[in-house]
Amino acid sequence: MLFIVQEYFKNYPARKKVAEILVNNGISIKDSKLYMGDVEISVNAIARAAGVNRKIVYHTIEYIEKTYELRSIFERLKPTMNLEQVAPIMGWEVLEITFKKGKFGCSLEKIAKILSEKACEIRQIIGEREIGNGNRLIIIVEKPLKMDTIAEIKNIESVESIVIHTAEKDKEKIVCNYCKVKYCPRKVGLSQ
Repeated sequence: MLFIVQEYFKNYPARKKVAEILVNNGISIKDSKLYMGDVEISVNAIARAAGVNRKIVYHTIEYIEKTYELRSIFERLKPTMNLEQVAPIMGWEVLEITFKKGKFGCSLEKIAKILSEKACEIRQIIGEREIGNGNRLIIIVEKPLKMDTIAEIKNIESVESIVIHTAEKDKEKIVCNYCKVKYCPRKVGLSQ
C-alpha cells in the first residue's frame, strides 16, 4: 500500500506525508472530507500530525479524489483495532517478530503452524510489510508462551529477532477479586 503512495506522491513530499498518515491510521476520504470510520476528522488535525499547513492537506485530498486509482483506495480505508499496547495489562503476551528483508511470506505459515501445534490461543495477529524498514509481525496470545515454542519460532530461517512483551506483573491492578471477570473497569477505577 505504501508503495502505491510513494509512487503517486514521489514528486510531492509534503503531500506524501499526509497520504502516509491517512494510510497508517485508516483514514478515508469521502466527498472531500476525512473520516476515521464514521467519525469526521479535521483537516487541522491531519496538518498538525503531518507537520504541514492546511493547504497541503486540501491539495492532497483534491489530488486523491481526481486520481481514480488513489480515490478507489482511499475511499475504502478503515481503521483497525490494535491490542498491542493493551495486551500486557489484560494479562496477555505480545510476541513481536521482525523478519529479514524479503522473507515475510512463508514465515507466517510456519509460525501459525507452530502456535497451532502448541495449542496457543491467539487473540490477534497484525502483520506489517514496510518499504525499507523490514517486516514486523505482532502476535497476541492469551497465555505466556513456553520457551521451547519461542525457540522454535526463532529457529525459522527468516526470523531476525523476537521481542516478548509480557503480561502486567501486578495483576491486582486490573483483576477483580469479586467476580469471574478477568478485566473489571470498577477495579481499575478504584485503584486510582
